[in-house]
Amino acid sequence: MHNEKYDCLANRNFLNYEFESYGPKGSIKKVVRFSPQNADGITYFNLGFGDLNTATGEIDDLSISDNKDKDIVLSTIASIVIDFTSVFPDIMVYAKGSTSSRNRLYQMGIAANLEEITALVEVFGFKDNTWKPFEKNINYEAFIVLRKQK
Repeated sequence: MHNEKYDCLANRNFLNYEFESYGPKGSIKKVVRFSPQNADGITYFNLGFGDLNTATGEIDDLSISDNKDKDIVLSTIASIVIDFTSVFPDIMVYAKGSTSSRNRLYQMGIAANLEEITALVEVFGFKDNTWKPFEKNINYEAFIVLRKQK
């Protein structure tokens, strides 16, 4: 991704990534966490994202930071997914916003960078009980990303 993004740090197993958001509200620690899931015998990893609650170590995926750096944060998340799928090229990544407005935000981020993203990964959207290749201007309920095989 050629967009501005924050530097991030992955843990040893590449399941947790952390970065700092900078803006008018100061520095806010963000976390992307990949959690293994299984549905109908298919294994995938759920992408969890939000502010880090430093007291509990949990991700707050409902907090509204409003640090005026939304595009940089979205680019950082996209670069993390690209990194994760380069380490685990056979793993599907599932993402769904914790609210409908966050889901729309993710969708807009994917759509705005679709050409760059699809050079490396395949993106599918879930709508009408079906997974379909991602297309702009369609409101999806969730997303799956899979690394393209070379």
